[in-house]
Amino acid sequence: MKIAVLTSGGDAPGMNAAVRAVVRSALYEKMGAFAVYDGYKGLCENIIKPMKHSDVSSILDKGGTILGTSRMPDFNLKKVKQRAIDNLRSHGIDVLITIGGDGTFMGAKGLHDMGFPTIGIPASIDNDIDGTDFSIGFHTALKTVVENIDKIKDTSSSHQRASIVETMGRKKGDLALYAGLSTGAEFIITPENIIDKNLIIETLKKKKEEGRRNAIIVVTENILNVHEFANEITEKSGFTCRATVLGYVQRGGSPTPEDRILAARMGEYAVKLAANKTFGVKVLVNHDEISAKPFGHTSKRDNFDNLKELFDLVPKIS
Repeated sequence: MKIAVLTSGGDAPGMNAAVRAVVRSALYEKMGAFAVYDGYKGLCENIIKPMKHSDVSSILDKGGTILGTSRMPDFNLKKVKQRAIDNLRSHGIDVLITIGGDGTFMGAKGLHDMGFPTIGIPASIDNDIDGTDFSIGFHTALKTVVENIDKIKDTSSSHQRASIVETMGRKKGDLALYAGLSTGAEFIITPENIIDKNLIIETLKKKKEEGRRNAIIVVTENILNVHEFANEITEKSGFTCRATVLGYVQRGGSPTPEDRILAARMGEYAVKLAANKTFGVKVLVNHDEISAKPFGHTSKRDNFDNLKELFDLVPKIS
């Protein structure tokens, strides 16, 4: 059996660790290992090369992805997917393991539906992939966000300011929620937890009158204009407020041990699925157990059933 691996969509710390695990697990099982460069775009351009054990040396601690990545909207076209399949078959490849998020899995499902075996490994700093407790890259991004908010709190306290910090997350608030709880934020605004602006301003006004020296508000991207809201807080609360958009710094950096271990476990499990001819599935972790479900599978993640409980903690301990 010959296995190919690619990374696609937004990069996430730990992707290299997953590539390493797939390649070395495949070689350990006496399988052929191939790398596809630059995601689905590279697949359609036939940028496919065989991999040796040494090709994935010294990448475990590296952020980004050595294979490169891309976004390719045209991959939803049947003729484009057929070109990708033809390229894979020209190398004698039997299965493609894809590392990425929902868009990556849509592409993999499309190939599977056309008869080419695929398996998905979840990697996204947003932690927004359905069915898995955690995706590769989330813990590293969380560490980055927490470190930055801690530094912002230092200067906010010195100047007696309030600060709004915008995180990534798309339509999922996990980064903001976990970072906010980890840094003692007064308010955490996410798609799951929208808070009235007037309530925030009145609460900050009261805290200022009580002698509070700083305040932190953490918000998921695309919910509000943080700069405009910072100006509004400055005008009405008694706090001078500054906004910080963390941006792409959240995607970079050496992966944490949690992400390296998760990547190793998921990469090895994906190869095991391939050996057992279990295709059209995505690898998941739930309650620290690795499993797999079909690409179309949706489920509510048990350990996030208590989201309201986590959000309710904020006013009690901030």
